[in-house]
Amino acid sequence: MLSSVLKAAALALAVTPASAIWPIPKTISTGNSTLFIDQTVAVTYNGKPVRKFHPDSHFLYQVAKDSIYAQLTYAVGYTPPPGPNFKSSDIVQGGVERAFSAIFQDGLVPWMLRERGSDFEPKQRDDTKRIAKLTITQTEEDDESTFKPVAGSLDESYSLKVGLDGEATLKAASSTGVLRGLETFSQLFYKHSSGLTFYTQHAPYDIEDEPLYPHRGILMDVSRHWFPLEDIKRQIDGLAMNKMNVLHLHITDTQSWPLEVPSLPKLTEKGAYAPHLTFSPADIQDLYEYGVHRGVQVIMEIDMPGHVGIDQAYPGLTVAFNKQPYQWYCAQPPCGSFKLNNTDVEDFLDTLLDDILARISPYTAYFHTGGDEYKANNSLIDPALETNDVQILQPMLQRFLTHVHDKVVEHGLTPFVWEEMVLEWNATVPEGAVIQSWLGEGAVKELAENGHKVVDSSYNFYYLDCGRGQWLDFPNGKSWQTFYPFTDWCQPTKSWRLIYSHDPRDGVADEAKKNVIGGECPVWAETIDPATLDGLVWPRAGVAGEVWWSGNVDAQGNNRTHYEVRPRLSEQRERMLTRGVKGSVITQQWCDMNKPEDCGHMEQ
Repeated sequence: MLSSVLKAAALALAVTPASAIWPIPKTISTGNSTLFIDQTVAVTYNGKPVRKFHPDSHFLYQVAKDSIYAQLTYAVGYTPPPGPNFKSSDIVQGGVERAFSAIFQDGLVPWMLRERGSDFEPKQRDDTKRIAKLTITQTEEDDESTFKPVAGSLDESYSLKVGLDGEATLKAASSTGVLRGLETFSQLFYKHSSGLTFYTQHAPYDIEDEPLYPHRGILMDVSRHWFPLEDIKRQIDGLAMNKMNVLHLHITDTQSWPLEVPSLPKLTEKGAYAPHLTFSPADIQDLYEYGVHRGVQVIMEIDMPGHVGIDQAYPGLTVAFNKQPYQWYCAQPPCGSFKLNNTDVEDFLDTLLDDILARISPYTAYFHTGGDEYKANNSLIDPALETNDVQILQPMLQRFLTHVHDKVVEHGLTPFVWEEMVLEWNATVPEGAVIQSWLGEGAVKELAENGHKVVDSSYNFYYLDCGRGQWLDFPNGKSWQTFYPFTDWCQPTKSWRLIYSHDPRDGVADEAKKNVIGGECPVWAETIDPATLDGLVWPRAGVAGEVWWSGNVDAQGNNRTHYEVRPRLSEQRERMLTRGVKGSVITQQWCDMNKPEDCGHMEQ
């Protein structure tokens, strides 16, 4: 339950989006005083200065004409050292720079969230109180697991106080908690339309915050369409802005193999869409490190035994590549699957996994081995098997899965696997392995109550690519009668309101709820490319992020109303726009500039 303090603050947030923190903190109290902040604010971390002020290096002075205000333009120049030997001070340094860059370089002038023509900004005066100091204290030491945590092992909590005396204090147990607190700190401030000052109107602040779920992420498919590294990094930025902490990278599939594997060079030579559309080992290292510095863990998935299309690169290891009619062998063309009960396949997998896992294990606790949508008919056309009898194939599939998972564990990682391996094929997985559920229909409940760690990705709520129409072609004119109106398999579109209505632990027995560790919003890329990515992911993924961070209930245990959530979500989208993440609009402009009830649905 939310405290009485939060109850009052939540009401204030509902009618005054000026303190619209996203995701909403666990507890928050606010005031009604205005404080300004400028770039001379002093920041210390565990007693040592974090920001150095020198006009020839980090800051440039720009004096506005006919104004008594001098603006210091913050130049972000900090580059963390490469490699997996992370230091807390480097993590915090980067977080501080991004937070102040968000305030001073990318500050939001919130005219689009205020009544049209209103005088919503404070007067710029020399005697207005200013924030002069931010004191950051990390109460516990980080260790190696801080930067590649197993779900539930990392303390992301923080407390943040901003006083009327101009001092702000941020305390957290870990450097990741500091990052979460800095994100909240950056959301307190707005840019004046003059461009010269930055302010908050709801001081003092007293915030205590921590996440409800330890695993909060998106799945990004980079095999059906290829995405440049900067697009993937921008999704990490979006995750961090919404206090989410996982980027699940579905990096290969039958459509393409963009991941360069030095010991198996033909995979990209034959499998990439084009020679330049690949991810090198240096790219992957860069991506993992980028995530660590933002409190986001990258989890790579190489889907198997299905969803594998390497026949042109290494023939003889797979069956059914681009086999028609595809419906017999896979869910969408082109098909492809590793052979079962095959020592050549096992030798190939040893080479593949030893190469990849040795390079990513310093940066992550997990590796995803796929396992979805595997069809027994693949083995029917395997000359060595020629059967689709599940009773015969199950021990062979178990052998395959055990071989792969043993290799993952050997490299010190915890396996992820899709739900079909457990629920449809009755496979055994290593202790601690995480099962990712997407089919709904009570699967999360069944898995959690059977003792498995579960991540919820139900297509009924979380598939962000759904509801935009059929993308496969049909062969003849009868398709008008048979398939009209050409909807996709997982309609409707998962609107933010639908996403917000769902909690992964809904219906799960109390004693098993701890086994549901969070959720992911999949972004399957059949009809998504770099031109459309941001608008399909954001801000909807952030809506799930608030549920996973804060829950979706108010102080009385009722679902928060759209009147309370939507203005804060509109503000978060506007904030993300200023920081380079181009999310889709969620309502008409008129509604954003008026009271939520003015755009409410009429009661029947």
